Formats: sequence, structure tokens, C-alpha cells
Amino acid sequence: MEEFQEGTQKRWIHLRNILERPGPFSRPEYVPSPEILEFLLTSCKVLIIGAGGLGCELLKDLAMMGFRHLHIIDMDVIDLSNLNRQFLFRHKDIGLPKAEVAAKYVNARVQGCQVVPHYCPIQDRSEGFYQQFHVIVCGLDSVPARRWINGMVVSLLCYDEDGVLDQSSVIPLVDGGTEGFKGNARVIVPGVTACIECTLDLYPPQVTYPLCTIANTPRLPEHCIEYVKVAQWPKDNPFGVDLDGDDAQHLTWVHEKAVERATQFNIKGVTYRLVQGVVKNIIPAVASTNAVIAAVCATEVFKIASTSLVPLNNFMIFNDIDGIYTYIYEAERKVDCTVCSNIPQLVTVEDPSKMKLKDLVELLRESPKFQMKSPGLTTTVNGTNKTLYMSTIGAIEKMTKGNLTKSLLELGLKDGQELMVADTTTPNAIIVKLAFKQSDTEMK
Repeated sequence: MEEFQEGTQKRWIHLRNILERPGPFSRPEYVPSPEILEFLLTSCKVLIIGAGGLGCELLKDLAMMGFRHLHIIDMDVIDLSNLNRQFLFRHKDIGLPKAEVAAKYVNARVQGCQVVPHYCPIQDRSEGFYQQFHVIVCGLDSVPARRWINGMVVSLLCYDEDGVLDQSSVIPLVDGGTEGFKGNARVIVPGVTACIECTLDLYPPQVTYPLCTIANTPRLPEHCIEYVKVAQWPKDNPFGVDLDGDDAQHLTWVHEKAVERATQFNIKGVTYRLVQGVVKNIIPAVASTNAVIAAVCATEVFKIASTSLVPLNNFMIFNDIDGIYTYIYEAERKVDCTVCSNIPQLVTVEDPSKMKLKDLVELLRESPKFQMKSPGLTTTVNGTNKTLYMSTIGAIEKMTKGNLTKSLLELGLKDGQELMVADTTTPNAIIVKLAFKQSDTEMK
């Protein structure tokens, strides 16, 4: 308690100015109190997901804002290409887990901070692990990972007998993302505001290039790079291994060959930075953008944890390509959201005698509504649980692969049948309900 009193008087004077007196941006119902600062310093637990460009900034910002009980989870190790923007790492750290190095660095530099690292995929942690946190903040570069953690926080919600949400089960999710000089930050209150899945169509589709174009009539610098990536690298096999987008030697080789091909077709604009983006299928990160978005996310975490200020409602866009531009709008919940609505998802089937199971699997992958990676389907037929198809477990895939070429009628599925669909994009299965446009009688 003595340490706390000393900290509140000197080190945290800037926080006391916000938390111990009302201000123009305070919530109308906010009651200033020194106990709020004590909660932030001694009790509040925050989980940071990702220890990359955004994650390093988030960890630094939150630690210096007074959050002492921080956890950070990341499954990657440090690579040379990370050092230009992930400032918690040094050359000697290459090959070590990002989460562990970042935690060690901040613990040593920020007095009183206790960062706990977790070197593993987010899917390896249970519901009990995520339930311990007051706020979760994401610095991810993966849409599937965002969808998974979004599904997790929604699955933790509890409702009473009347369907009223238990507020104590709500864990706010703050999400940040950057692409070059553009970025966004959003605040998700599970069960209250729009979730990741509600706005899934906001994420741009993965860019692909037709092989015939890149091989015969390249017109863009990206075409030249993609050709070297998919055709020339496997043919020449320069290093005897698969192409590694984080290996500087590999990228240099691709850059040189792409420049040669671009010169052949009189194409300009092949740069090393562009090579990085095309090979890794990402837009290379910019340190300044990461810093801005992380600062916004850290501020939102502070608003939520302290309840002193009105949080972002609920989506902010940042762009500094030509000047600086920001825009805030409220993303609306979808009444039939696949994750937060708890409503079975309707899939209309034109002709169940012709639609194969593989067509249904493809629909779940390609549909903008679902965008699944490797859906596994189970259902109940004549009172018996039946696995229709599952690719993630080798033995089950071998047993169910033959079902892919069978029609939905051959599999015994009927109009209104409910299927449980599991996928890597969500921790819990969703329910899909089949709606046949042609009934069995009509088809006979």
C-alpha cells in the first residue's frame, strides 16, 4: 500500500488528473475516485495478442500507462526482417520467441510491470485462460486469428433465464490493424456491438494473379515477382529449400530475378519492399502507422478499464498516404451474424439431388458470409450422430472422403436439416440449416 501511495503521488500524477476529477470527456455517470487508479495498478489484467509491430508498441504503451498485469501471446520467433520496426528486439534475439523476449525487455525497463509471455498459438489456450482478463487487445496480421478470438470472447457470454446478458461475462475486445500507411482501430463489446464476423466483408479478398498472365503477358511489377515466386523458384531451387518470405537472401534472389524479368517486358516499379509484400502476401508494415494505431488501441483499453471516458463507437480509420485523415463510424450488428446472433445460418440448396457434399464445402469456403478455411461437417441422421466430412484429422478424412462425391440426398440429408460446422476460424461450431428449393416429392 505504501508503494501504491508513493506511485499515486509522483509517478502517476498524469493519471490522477484524469481519474480523480471530472472532465469535458468524462462519462456523464462517472464518479472520480483514487480507487480506480489502484485497480489499474494492482488488479486489472490485460491480454495482448501478437508481439509483432503492433504488439511491441501496445506492450510498451500499456506498460507505461500503468497497467502492471499484462500477458502477451505470440507463436512466432524473431527474424532479421522484424528488427526495423519491432523495437523491443535486437540482433542477438533472432531465433528466440517474440513473446518471451518482449516480456523480458519490458519487465526490465518498466518498474513494477509484470508481463507474462505465452509462446504458443492462441488456439492452445482454454476458455478459462481468456476468462481471467478484463480487456483483450489484438495486434494481429491474420484475419483467421481475429475471427477465432472474436468467437472465443462471444462464446464466453452468459445469459440468464430471461435472455438478459450477464455483464460480468463480457470481455471487451480492442482490435488494431495496419497496412502500410493505412490503419484501423475498433472496439468490440461482445453481445452489444458489432463483432468481427458482423463486418467480415470489410476485409479485402486475397489478391491472386492468373498464371497465364504472369507467364505470358505480365503488365505489372507484381506479375514479375509472382512469376519468380511460383515458377522460377521451384525450377531453379537456388537454396535447396522452399521460399521463405522472412529470409533476406531468398528475398534478394527473388528481387534480382524479378528485376530481370521486368526489364525484359519493359516494366518499372519492382522494389525490394514490393517483393516482400508479394512473397508474403502482405502490405509491408510502416513503423509510424503501427505507433499511431497502437496508441489509439492503448487509449481505448484505458478508457474501458477505468470507465472514466466514453470509448470509441466503434470503428476508426486512419490514413496518412496524402496528408492525415481519420474517420469514425459505428459498425452495426448483423441480426443473422454467424457468431454473435446464435441463429442457425440458412443455406439455400437449389437441387439436393445434384448438389454434392463437396459443393457445400466449397460454398462454405467461398461464400463472403462464411469464408471458412477447412470446414468439418457433422449432423444427426435418424437419431445417430454422423460425421459427413472432416479434413483436419487424417484418419477421419480418410473415412469420410468418399462422402464428398455424394449428393445431399444420398447422404440422407433433408430440408431443414441442421449441420454442425467446425472450422479453424472459430473456437466453436456454428449451426447451418439446409433449405431445399425442391423437395423430395417434387424431384420424384
